[in-house]
Amino acid sequence: MKNYILALDEGTTSARSILFDRDMNVIAIAQNEIPQIFPKPGWVEQDPLEIYASQYASMTECVARSGISPDEIAAVGITNQRETTIVWEKSTGRPVYNAIVWQCRRTAPICAGLEKAGLAEKISEKTGLKIDAYFSGTKIKWILDNVPGAREKAEAGELLFGTVDTWLMWKLSGGRIHLTDNTNASRTMLYGLASCDWDDELLDILRIPKPMLPGIRASGSFYGEINLMGTALPVCGVAGDQQSALFGQCCFGPGEMKNTYGTGCFLLANTGGNIVRSQHGLITTAAATLSGESHAYALEGSVFVGGAVIKWLRDGMRLIDEAHDTEYFARKIKDTGGVYMVPAFSGLGAPYWDMNALGTIVGITGGTRRSHIIRAALESIAYQTDDVIRSVSKDAGEAPASLKVDGGASANDFLMQFQADISNTTVIRAEMKEATAAGAAYLAGLTAGIFRNRDEIKSLSGVKRTFLPEMSEEERERKLDGWHRAVRACRSY
Repeated sequence: MKNYILALDEGTTSARSILFDRDMNVIAIAQNEIPQIFPKPGWVEQDPLEIYASQYASMTECVARSGISPDEIAAVGITNQRETTIVWEKSTGRPVYNAIVWQCRRTAPICAGLEKAGLAEKISEKTGLKIDAYFSGTKIKWILDNVPGAREKAEAGELLFGTVDTWLMWKLSGGRIHLTDNTNASRTMLYGLASCDWDDELLDILRIPKPMLPGIRASGSFYGEINLMGTALPVCGVAGDQQSALFGQCCFGPGEMKNTYGTGCFLLANTGGNIVRSQHGLITTAAATLSGESHAYALEGSVFVGGAVIKWLRDGMRLIDEAHDTEYFARKIKDTGGVYMVPAFSGLGAPYWDMNALGTIVGITGGTRRSHIIRAALESIAYQTDDVIRSVSKDAGEAPASLKVDGGASANDFLMQFQADISNTTVIRAEMKEATAAGAAYLAGLTAGIFRNRDEIKSLSGVKRTFLPEMSEEERERKLDGWHRAVRACRSY
């Protein structure tokens, strides 16, 4: 009997594989880091073959560690870093250029040109997105315009495009699968939210040949078979990492909301079948559904630098040795001493969408110490998340009752309590800390018949800890006023 689900979780800095049993117990995990390449300031790349090799290695290691046979695996689910763009030769599978990572800002001039041409409203109406270098469409255009011979090959039907999910399925299937799901497609700035398909007008504007693009399926669908150590395994679930986490947190109904504290912070609020157009700096995106179901949508606020600011403290500034040291230093002092950090290392995302903003630290005095900088960096994650929560509240007309959280930084108790305090909301940390991988596993399991329905999935999910707001309204408003002044200083610089 096939009792296991294999989730492939390909993130910005690592490729992970997690094997779950039918009760969503973690049987085995394997992880490999994926280096990032920084050719110029603001440019971020990865080697596509290294992404594939790292993911394949983690798959084989995970299954080997588990002690099970690959033919006991019922289904595979895939979740991935979104917007990261790969273009490769159809005949050879060789990438024509490195993967351009979602954080990369090189296409900001292309975006500025689209803005200048008066296309912001049209693109927002069609895609639910803001014009920003974050999304895949301008990345594809950059490759076609800047890699010698790429445009000619693309127009001759010799090149293929994919986000990381598509690239992995294509490689793992030996070139038989060239597909993506609605959630990943909705992050390209080429997908019509209403039509749920590639938009011909946007393809013409960016001069992207349609045959390059993958077919689109519901997140919970049969995509085809991939090969693992000689065994054919069905891929039955695919979703971009944040929509996968929304599904993994069981936010199935309108108004339910989660925030993932990863490299960036990504807050999604389920809006059901309604395409809600944000008036407060959020974007509208596709939510994960099963084959045959009506399409679903979500409001999203993307914070570009979340956990990445902790990595910067450790690797860039050498202020800490390990990520968990931040909690120790934050608790050593009563507050930041008036120091605020705005970690706009890749510009500012929601709700500001300022591609030109740069990282800023304000409020430094002669008494500022390492602990103040570390605590200000940690608090900046919660402040940025609060900006997004407030935008969701304005668009929805009411404040959320709670916030479900996951991701690496959600393990930091100081940060979660500060989030509850500064946002004046209940923060719920799930028992299942692997929410992103769990979402892919749930989608695959539902499609493969491992799980009967969403109610069964909810019964497998539990709450690990709840954080209740304790801060006074006066202190909250004072701290938020300082944060917003810091953001204004950052943007004006």
